[in-house]
Amino acid sequence: MAANIKAHITGTVWKIEVAVGDTIAEGTVVMILESMKMEMPVESDDAGRITEILVKEGQAVKEGEPVATIELD
Repeated sequence: MAANIKAHITGTVWKIEVAVGDTIAEGTVVMILESMKMEMPVESDDAGRITEILVKEGQAVKEGEPVATIELD
């Protein structure tokens, strides 16, 4: 079963910390968003394998927007 990892705040993708194929644990930082001059980590709520990254570094995202897809363990 697949799930989306979503941005929890509106901002700009500053750094992507994972790659497609990476196996991650619950709570792993997937990427860092920059919002109002602050760095805000986006963490996975689930363990699994990253199957798709839906954004690029420098891209603006809105709160609730999917940023990656994970295949759940």
